[in-house]
Amino acid sequence: MKYLIAPSILAADFGNLEKDCKMINKSNADWFHIDIMDGVFVPNISFGMPVLASINKYATKPLDVHLMIVDPDRYIKTFSDLNAEILTVHFEVCNHLHRSIQEIKNNGMKAGVALNPHTPVNVLDSIIDEIDLVCIMSVNPGFGGQKFIKNTFAKISELKKLIELKKSSAIIEIDGGVTDQNAKELIKAGADVLVAGSFIFKSISPLDTISNLKSITN
Repeated sequence: MKYLIAPSILAADFGNLEKDCKMINKSNADWFHIDIMDGVFVPNISFGMPVLASINKYATKPLDVHLMIVDPDRYIKTFSDLNAEILTVHFEVCNHLHRSIQEIKNNGMKAGVALNPHTPVNVLDSIIDEIDLVCIMSVNPGFGGQKFIKNTFAKISELKKLIELKKSSAIIEIDGGVTDQNAKELIKAGADVLVAGSFIFKSISPLDTISNLKSITN
């Protein structure tokens, strides 16, 4: 498949979300990437259900919701009701990962699993064929604008091999520090979805920045 671009709303203008949502609708981006943080699993707090409901009101592209929270199972149905198309939970907080994945799917969403930078790919060995998306964190989760961790390239290659070995249909998403300087190499390594926040929203022309990311060839 052609790789996808998912602007991270965490870096958007919270004072004018309607404007930034409409910009993404108009752009060449494919998804809205939405980070939900609880201040427990990660040190930051982002936004909750009312803000997501506002985004949903304006968004015309799929909502890719990334839960950086403890006990995500409590909210699976809520995020389905808020029109999330992809719901990603962190491996590090799911004591019963298979059950979480099945519950996400039972609520009509695609199931994603995120891995922190220190978490090895092989933890997904026995369940990769159940997963729709694997989100490799290329920064430590919790804050935008961090520096990209170079070991990510090796993790993508390793994950790609695991997906092929297990004949899984999972796609690979990269979240953190994505720019036009590393996008081509990420795609070459096997990435399917690039999440970019500060690089897009802090640029002079977010529309052009998205177009440039989207036009990079592998």
